[in-house]
Amino acid sequence: MQLFNTLTRYKEEFTPLTPGNVLFYHCGPTVYWTQHIGNLRGMTMGDLLRRSFEYLGYDVKHVRNYTDVGHLTSDSDTGEDKMEKGAKREGKTPDEIAKKYIDIFEKDSKALNLLEPTFKPRATQYIQQMIDMIATLLEKGCAYTTDLAVYFDVTKFDSYTNLSHQQMDKLMEGAGKADVSDPRKKHAADFALWFFKAGVHSDALQYWTSPFQSLLVRDGVGFPGWHIECSAMSKALLGNTLDIHFGGAEHIPVHNTNEIAQSEAANGVKFVNFWLHNEHLLVNDKKMAKSEGTVFSLAEIIDRGYDPLILRYFFLQAHYRSKQNFTWDALDGAKKALRELREKVIAWKRDKNTVDCRGKRYTEQFIEAISDDLNIPKALGLVWEMTKAGITNAEKLALLIDFDRVLGLGLSDWKQEEIPEEIMKLSKQRDELRSKNNFAASDIVRDRIVACGYTIEDTSQGTVVKKQ
Repeated sequence: MQLFNTLTRYKEEFTPLTPGNVLFYHCGPTVYWTQHIGNLRGMTMGDLLRRSFEYLGYDVKHVRNYTDVGHLTSDSDTGEDKMEKGAKREGKTPDEIAKKYIDIFEKDSKALNLLEPTFKPRATQYIQQMIDMIATLLEKGCAYTTDLAVYFDVTKFDSYTNLSHQQMDKLMEGAGKADVSDPRKKHAADFALWFFKAGVHSDALQYWTSPFQSLLVRDGVGFPGWHIECSAMSKALLGNTLDIHFGGAEHIPVHNTNEIAQSEAANGVKFVNFWLHNEHLLVNDKKMAKSEGTVFSLAEIIDRGYDPLILRYFFLQAHYRSKQNFTWDALDGAKKALRELREKVIAWKRDKNTVDCRGKRYTEQFIEAISDDLNIPKALGLVWEMTKAGITNAEKLALLIDFDRVLGLGLSDWKQEEIPEEIMKLSKQRDELRSKNNFAASDIVRDRIVACGYTIEDTSQGTVVKKQ
């Protein structure tokens, strides 16, 4: 398996810490709102990575977290906690907000056929582990305390910009000057590990006691910063060093960079061997924007009459490191393609031919595609090439079902959709009219069938009715 490592900016041969095993951490959602389809694309890319590893015979331990505290509206330690913003918006507690949007995310994940992670931790379940890691950083002199927060001192971590490839002097611009968010913060790039409730966050709805103190703050009551959460959860569930960390490209310069600094400073070992990042989903070639009505949820896709797996098929068509452009026409194209694959499954299941194993080369090429930095679009193209190959239908079916272990389109369980009795009666009525050469009347019946959401085709095997 060759993977593009954001840390080195090269495609590298994947070598796991333990042969045959993968320790995989995927940054999950902040559960204060319904996740839009761009977020769901990122989750699907992580699912495809896991499925590919498992297809290749690896045992994957997969962690995908829920952030339910500490993620402020600005990544630079300012603004309101997103969970509390959601709570005020809906007149609920932060915990009620978390449960509501976790349930929606879980429903969406199931609809998109995402595999269940090995662990799905909530940040609020790992507060003590965060406190312990922060205490270690203080003991090592890598962190310091002000009256507003406990901060990580980025000058104590020489390789701070290795992932982001930013210029440290620009990040440090303003060092020694008063910071607008905290005048006692030493350097502009220092980030919060723990926010004290006293002061700026006096109205915080979620808070815990801690041993941290300053000249004015003696009880340490507060809540964790966003970045320390992933470090603590991954350490608790996967260990000090991970094989793979996966997430959105927007997290490279701040969140992931800070994870590396605090984890390696606290644990004394390399945090992650392979950093993988997915690119963004655009809508009509533009960034999604609420003001333009282009921030779509999966529920909105379903309300427009699309099967969720049509969206999954759409996601398969672009590489995870490439931006993908969502349009309704593109989704219609995915709908047509998935329907054709499903029809082939039904037709091939009726075929009595046997598997002849002449399709072995397609399996080899499929493995080659997914092993080349998760080239799912190439693998999908190979699927369509295989459907036209000169091999038996039984062999095609076996290959398609096998490849779907990665694609995740649920093809092995696909069955012919039952057509309502009233539609079949109309189809029979149309056949009778056609048999009497009354084509004008038969066309009227056909139009009624189409208006109900079905298509009708005249084939050599008879009339075939399908859902649009």
